[in-house]
Amino acid sequence: MKSLFLSVLMVSLYVACMGQTPPNGPEVTDPQWDNYTVEPVVEGLKLPWGMAFLPDGGLLITERSGELIHFKDGTKTEISGVPEVWAKGQGGLLDIALHPEYASNGWLYLSYSSDEGPGSGAHTAISRAQLDGTRLTNLEVLYKATPNTEKGQHYGSRIVFDRDGYLFFTIGERGARDENPQDITRDGGKVYRLHDDGKVPDDNPFVNTANAKKAIYSYGHRNPQGMIVHPETGEIWVHEHGPRGGDEINVVKKAANYGWPVISYGINYNGTVFTEETSKPGMEQPLYYWVPSIAPSGFAVVTSDRYPSWKGDLLVGSLSFAYLEKLTLEGTTVTKREKVIDGMGRVRNVVMGPDGYIYAGIEGKGIVRVMPSGN
Repeated sequence: MKSLFLSVLMVSLYVACMGQTPPNGPEVTDPQWDNYTVEPVVEGLKLPWGMAFLPDGGLLITERSGELIHFKDGTKTEISGVPEVWAKGQGGLLDIALHPEYASNGWLYLSYSSDEGPGSGAHTAISRAQLDGTRLTNLEVLYKATPNTEKGQHYGSRIVFDRDGYLFFTIGERGARDENPQDITRDGGKVYRLHDDGKVPDDNPFVNTANAKKAIYSYGHRNPQGMIVHPETGEIWVHEHGPRGGDEINVVKKAANYGWPVISYGINYNGTVFTEETSKPGMEQPLYYWVPSIAPSGFAVVTSDRYPSWKGDLLVGSLSFAYLEKLTLEGTTVTKREKVIDGMGRVRNVVMGPDGYIYAGIEGKGIVRVMPSGN
């Protein structure tokens, strides 16, 4: 009876929050279209998942279906030599990132769903390669999560390098909610840290733990599809999909447990309650959470003087509501939420370009650029 009552209460609270101020922050407001325009940069893309700007002004774009696109001077060229991907469900060719010293070593990093390894289906893989003209060479698999699964969701898969040159990446819990996130002997529901060549750092938190996956840096995550290095603190921040409600922004700490699915601000998609706990000793609280869920994908911090009043604000794409959200912070408190791009399609990714402009990947359209008035 208690569980039934709580289920009804949670659903009622969730419905009450739709279109109203979430319990953890302000209501999202409409965009101020007179302050800027949104212009197309690369058109004719289906599902642009990742973006990386090259030193020569070119742009590499991953299509989830498995194509790596090079764009420069108005021309799109498909790059060959891309690893084979298991493009089913949410899987495919996902994120791309350049080595911090790319100009001298040429290494680029890809995340994707791969069917290599034990079990049927696929799991997240991380590889590096070098670009030679219009093909990838010297491809090396640095990490392959196991075992494979036929489930098609929650690959996670964002990639960043921190200030010390460590490679961080995320892997979602692959739909195995009750098995993977809280078990450090299993892949999935984790943030990982490696050296740039794939070796496990000696000071990773679980290197001396029997049977643990040595690359794990933090655990108890659901499906992180956004990751940044905060420009002021150097901390790794992720955002991750909740279930129905409870999308989160988390500051990643070494060996920390982020609670999924033991604690959550969300409920099951069918409206039932899977946990009655929103906090528990030994489990981290999110910096921010969304109710209702926005289904976040892509993550950036505004660092450019081209948007002086936006500097320090967070940018997050929303798959559910098809907008780009800007969050204003005072310290670690979200004080304002605004739509920057709205109604163009599902915003899959957002990055700050080397020219100081905001670029967003929009499903079914391509890459767009946010242009302040007067530019």
